[in-house]
Amino acid sequence: MANVEFKKGKIHDVVIRPLTKFLDERGWLAELFREDEIEATAMPVMAYISMTQPGIARGPHEHVEQADYFCFIGPSNFKVYLWDTRTDSPTCGIRQIIFTGVDSPMMLIVPPGVVHAYKNIGTENGIVFNLPNRLYAGVRSEERRVGKGVDI
Repeated sequence: MANVEFKKGKIHDVVIRPLTKFLDERGWLAELFREDEIEATAMPVMAYISMTQPGIARGPHEHVEQADYFCFIGPSNFKVYLWDTRTDSPTCGIRQIIFTGVDSPMMLIVPPGVVHAYKNIGTENGIVFNLPNRLYAGVRSEERRVGKGVDI
């Protein structure tokens, strides 16, 4: 898809769901993941958290088999960029931009083959949770799983 001019629109198979904050006198709580609300093909097998500094972007990149299950909750805001390069997709050639974070918390599932990036457009460090459906770098060795050979 070299030199493709992408058109604005919504990308097929991308799942976007607002995250609801339940407030009380102690603060708030938001459900990030519910097994009963996602397709089996996107079921997470691991989770990680990352911090992105203001003005910094991550990506763009795509995964051949992995779906990313992002949760943007703050304390900053992000601009998420998506490009559909899947030749078998009804939205091939579409680009989509989503604003999310502290002002609009949401969950976003990016299917395999959709190029994606995000940028912290706020003034504070931003936190992103990801629950991908594939193990990063594959299964760990037994030594690494149980911490053998690690000097502390």
